[in-house]
Amino acid sequence: MITLITGGSGSGKSAYAEKYICHVSNEKGYKEKYYIATMQVFDDEGQRKIDRHRRLRAGKGFITIEQPRDIQNAVSKLQSESSLKTGRSALLECMSNLVANEMFPPVDASGIQAAEAEKEALDATEKMKDYETAQISHVSKKVLKEVSILSKNVAELVIVTNNVFEDGVCYDQSTMNYIKAMGIVNRGLAAMAESVVEVVAGIPVAVK
Repeated sequence: MITLITGGSGSGKSAYAEKYICHVSNEKGYKEKYYIATMQVFDDEGQRKIDRHRRLRAGKGFITIEQPRDIQNAVSKLQSESSLKTGRSALLECMSNLVANEMFPPVDASGIQAAEAEKEALDATEKMKDYETAQISHVSKKVLKEVSILSKNVAELVIVTNNVFEDGVCYDQSTMNYIKAMGIVNRGLAAMAESVVEVVAGIPVAVK
């Protein structure tokens, strides 16, 4: 089962997601409860966010998996093969970081080579002249496919995503491409999910 939890920055969606998955896991007796973290640290603010989330999770029995890209690879890091999908739950946080990491890979020498290889693959597979359009399509399809694979390996998957569409600000083209990809991913996740909840000022509102 997939539950999608969305909300703006500071809405309380993370705290609600953790409370929700802890309640469901305890109620259904899941033996393993995973926290799949997608955020990469680039500055002090990012580190403070990670530290805050770690404090929120402390003592709640989460097994943490760091997976900033290629989310399907988290499947191989699930500890118990014997429990399969019946004995474990996972909280994936969050989609905004995951999509950003997929769209904007590292820029060191290996990262540049990886990005160039990915561009060539996009041009070949998508058969599009517009690389940016191809990138949006490629990233959104990749993320949705890999989340679907992850969901088939846990009994309960709770996904946190960001509402990044309502500030009315005109951004540069790369950011607008990211927002477009987020829109596609969020719509796809909402279609896949059995339940969608928007958190507004700390209050969960059922959408689906």
